[in-house]
Amino acid sequence: MSQTHLGYDSRVNLGSYYTPAEIVNVAWEIIAPHVGSQTAVIDTACGYGDFLRNCGQATTIGSDIDETAIDVARENNDKVRFFQTNALCDVSRTKFGIPEQSHLIVVGNPPYNDRTSLIRHGIKKVNFDIDADIASRDLGISFLRSYNKLEADLICVLHPLSYLIKPTNFRLLKEFTANYRLIDGLLMSSGEFPESAKYTPFPIVLALYRRDVQGMAYSFIRSFRFRVAGKTDFCLDDFDYIAGYIDKYPKKKHRPRYDDSLFFWAMRDINALKRNRTFVESYSANTIVLDKQKLDYYAYVDVFKRNLHRLPFYFGNCDVLIDDNLFGQYKPFFISDAVRHHPFLKKHFQINPIAKQQVASELDMYFELLLGEHQI
Repeated sequence: MSQTHLGYDSRVNLGSYYTPAEIVNVAWEIIAPHVGSQTAVIDTACGYGDFLRNCGQATTIGSDIDETAIDVARENNDKVRFFQTNALCDVSRTKFGIPEQSHLIVVGNPPYNDRTSLIRHGIKKVNFDIDADIASRDLGISFLRSYNKLEADLICVLHPLSYLIKPTNFRLLKEFTANYRLIDGLLMSSGEFPESAKYTPFPIVLALYRRDVQGMAYSFIRSFRFRVAGKTDFCLDDFDYIAGYIDKYPKKKHRPRYDDSLFFWAMRDINALKRNRTFVESYSANTIVLDKQKLDYYAYVDVFKRNLHRLPFYFGNCDVLIDDNLFGQYKPFFISDAVRHHPFLKKHFQINPIAKQQVASELDMYFELLLGEHQI
């Protein structure tokens, strides 16, 4: 059920978004084989309790900071033990009456709210206490850390794929990743959530983690094969990325020295590339003073931006994909397309004009070979 009692600002700050019933059902298909008489199942950000079910002899627990949500949840399910509390403060099994010997499964769709993100930045704030050892700029990371404090045996939750595939985010989870191992990951788009559909879709993973002293390194995630409904598995290591060939961000104190310097907007990931420019004609704090010896690779990114419609949602938080050997074969067509869209580049390339129709045909072939079964 949609949490209609909350205003827009409160939904953003509490991360209270409706999870479609079909996604809840998939989560339960994943955890049901692991639920036994000695199991406690908990959703520590349960909202109206959509993820909570009667598990027979198992104990089912729901918790939320939102008092109204808990009142509604109690009306919906009298078989669940509910707590109206801040699940990120004084985290322990004792707080929820869970015996230390119980087999504990966490399920749900915890809030993810990166306070440093520019999206809806003006209304983002966190005005409740969070234990110092789990505090993070992003509530979702704090929740994952809290599950580690609870020493959950299994965790089946939704969270942005970027928590795992972006090295900076992965490092923020070091206490969590030292104790848990991903054993299943189903990718879906944020566009499947009605209240998020109007924003640029980003990849979400329904992740199943098992407590494991072996933990997982970033190399494990790079080689992990994520499931995608109706498509071949997605694996980071199946592709090469532009970061190995060019600078993606401005260098400190790197200002233009010459009148003919070229500038390129800073790059973060593919979703950011959708929103941002590529080549720009003036310097700013967000521009790269590009190395002209690598100009062909920046031209590649410019053309890649115009072909983002070919990529499925789950590449959204990835770096720009490239097959360097293949690019070498198709380079004249990328350069021709970049020059056609940015005429000021013409003087920097020695290339004969190529017909627009031929360029389009050759670019079609490159992206078909690059993306294979992943191309939309």
